[in-house]
Amino acid sequence: MNSPAKQSRRKVDGILLLDKAAGMTSNAALQKVRRLFNAAKAGHTGTLDPMATGLLPVCFGEATKFAGELLTADKCYEAHVRLGVRTDTADAEGQVLETRPVAVSRPQVVAAMARFRGDILQVPPMHSALKRDGRPLYEYARKGIELERAPRAVTIHALELLAFSEDRIEFKVACSKGTYVRTLAQNIGEALGCGAHLSALRRTRIGDLSLDAALTLDALQAMTPEARETLLLPVDALLAVLPRLDLDEDAALRFRHGQAVPAGRNPVSDDGRLRIYGAGDRFIGLGRAGADGRVMPLRLIGTGFDN
Repeated sequence: MNSPAKQSRRKVDGILLLDKAAGMTSNAALQKVRRLFNAAKAGHTGTLDPMATGLLPVCFGEATKFAGELLTADKCYEAHVRLGVRTDTADAEGQVLETRPVAVSRPQVVAAMARFRGDILQVPPMHSALKRDGRPLYEYARKGIELERAPRAVTIHALELLAFSEDRIEFKVACSKGTYVRTLAQNIGEALGCGAHLSALRRTRIGDLSLDAALTLDALQAMTPEARETLLLPVDALLAVLPRLDLDEDAALRFRHGQAVPAGRNPVSDDGRLRIYGAGDRFIGLGRAGADGRVMPLRLIGTGFDN
């Protein structure tokens, strides 16, 4: 039997941009936001470590169907790095493994960072959620077990030094999915010969979604329910980077019933995906164009959804 709390939850559809605070897991932040909106269904679009702050898009209702779109999106971060200290997690939450003297100049830091722009290989950290034999790597790490990890290809689109002092640097990075910024910080430290770890991290962008429009949990709690409701982005905000296809009433009905429809001459994304709309600017869902010039449904909005 459902509890009264669950029975009273309401249907909410949309996306909220949360500025997650440090010291909180992404799931804990999600559950607090869900309670504020009394939402029946919610999910987030990519975990931030408890130490990290910044952009955490929270999806409600129908938007959860498209949350995976941001898991593969490029991301931007601002990172603070402590030079001269290596930890077992490559960040400030780990145990110190080694300290070394730091004697580097700003030009040396800039030169070291240049080595990590573009397509690079990263070895995933042991303290990560990647799985081996069904178990996350961090479980092995907590038992003192070090496993061989294959390097993974990632892309550093931009890497810029923001600040430098004797033993601390700050940089901003735009990177592809799968990039570990703490590994990047550690590798920069090794390139400088002194070692390093990530001391703070702030996510500023995911795809086209920016931290500029995000609010903290404290700010949300101080608002009225009506004011919070106005902050929700539409469900299709997660797909804004994809080309759009508008269908007439007949084609929209067939698409909703799982049938392929003509794509016309509309441009498509690199993998053929399109966001699909019906009459009255009504978002229907996500489709993929094939070589035959037709678009097949991938994920559809529920028929009772009203955007």
